[in-house]
Amino acid sequence: MKYFVVFLFLVLAIPTLAQEAISSQKVTGYVYNDNSKAPLSGVNVININKVRGAITDSKGYFEIDVHPTDTLHFTLLGFQSLRVKVTNDWIKNKVAKIFLTEKAIALEEVVIRPFNLTGYLEVDSKTIPINKNYQYNISGLNSGYEAGEYSPGAFGKVLGSIFNPADMLYNFFGKKGTELKKLKEMKKDDTVRNLLESKFDRETLAVLLGIDKKEIPEILQRCNYSESFIQTANDLQIMDAISGCYEQYKVLKKK
Repeated sequence: MKYFVVFLFLVLAIPTLAQEAISSQKVTGYVYNDNSKAPLSGVNVININKVRGAITDSKGYFEIDVHPTDTLHFTLLGFQSLRVKVTNDWIKNKVAKIFLTEKAIALEEVVIRPFNLTGYLEVDSKTIPINKNYQYNISGLNSGYEAGEYSPGAFGKVLGSIFNPADMLYNFFGKKGTELKKLKEMKKDDTVRNLLESKFDRETLAVLLGIDKKEIPEILQRCNYSESFIQTANDLQIMDAISGCYEQYKVLKKK
């Protein structure tokens, strides 16, 4: 009887393993400068569907795990980002050539306004603005940052959104369940985490969550994060802030 159970388990398991082997593939490629045709190193390649990442080497080479019809997102500072869908031909041929186009960047004038200090500490300390953001740390980051769920009024805003179908958080958290599940996957992949930690443009984060990056500030505002945090936090900190707010939303909704 024991041997029969083991045999039955193997019979049921083999088709599942075979299916996973067939559906999960690895593709490779080279990324080049569309203008000079030179290989581009340090290009971040993210599988939006599987939330896995890779970085090109000095020859522009990368390899990454994919399923058929997955979409890869290519980003590099100074170049226009690019999305490429994984096709059966790519999986069959294994190697592809990707070309990124340089951005035309116009530098704007920056005006620095110094504080008007008197030289008297007691007077000057009262004129310098104080950031009252609540701070905490993420493992792997040296600097702390604001925790919106602990700031005054955050609980009420998240709770209020649950009972208001027109609320921004209700629409976002209620309809983006699949995308928001990616938040946990993003935290697991070091390549994705390192990329988000170095970025401040919200582009990659918006792509992974399937939203317009213009929606991100509004989401954080509804979670009671301050304007200074929204403007200065890196994408990894923004991701963790949204994740924390979403987890709180789920807990309150269950109650």
